[in-house]
Amino acid sequence: MTDEATHDEVLVERRDGVALITINRPAAKNALNENVARRIAHAVDELDADDDLRVGVLTGAGGVFSAGMDLKAFLRGERPSLENRGLCGITRTPPRKPMVAAVEGWALAGGFELVLACDLVVAGRGARFGVPEAKRSLVAAAGGALELPRRVPRALALEMLLTGDPVDAARAEAAGLVNRIVDDGGAVDAALALAARIAPNGPLAVAATKRVVVEGADWGSDRWDRHDEVVGPVMTSDDAKEGARAFAEKRDPVWRGR
Repeated sequence: MTDEATHDEVLVERRDGVALITINRPAAKNALNENVARRIAHAVDELDADDDLRVGVLTGAGGVFSAGMDLKAFLRGERPSLENRGLCGITRTPPRKPMVAAVEGWALAGGFELVLACDLVVAGRGARFGVPEAKRSLVAAAGGALELPRRVPRALALEMLLTGDPVDAARAEAAGLVNRIVDDGGAVDAALALAARIAPNGPLAVAATKRVVVEGADWGSDRWDRHDEVVGPVMTSDDAKEGARAFAEKRDPVWRGR
């Protein structure tokens, strides 16, 4: 496979402060191989490092989000995980900035675990979400068994994990996993529109808020001290002063990220 072909397996576009990351292996149902994993991780690293990018949108080409790990690549010895970072570099170490999953068609196994690594989910009506590993005497080990009970009621998480049966977009929305359902084919546009509502906000505030929500559930009796460590610097930042000043002067704020 040429370098150009491997680059084409993950496409990255910049759209007004939003990084649109597309898994581009539609003939393989966007199955995850080592190259896809490394390129998603690289795209997310660029998202976090670039001050002009505020939000990421992750999707799959050809009407499918991802069917999970590429078993043919697995048999060749490839693993779509990065050491200490998890599947595609985001399941164990999610990006600092918000990520929106735009799901069409199937999001299965590792593909579904990538959805769980995102903060918000927009889905086409025909989307299906599943963790079928138990059907093959496997465990959803890239975050499915660990994270799914944090995102949906325990009973539904156990049903999905133990039966291996998928749920449709309507049930996923009712359980709180999906933020919005749209007509099939419209998930990317709707996800970009949602991201565009986040991107103008103060980047320090957005990152700190995500951190409190994601990490706070594991904080113990010192949770307020840890909360203040994260939130305090934002409240006294130049951006906080700029936000108040811009409101008073009836203009758009100019964020500096400090």
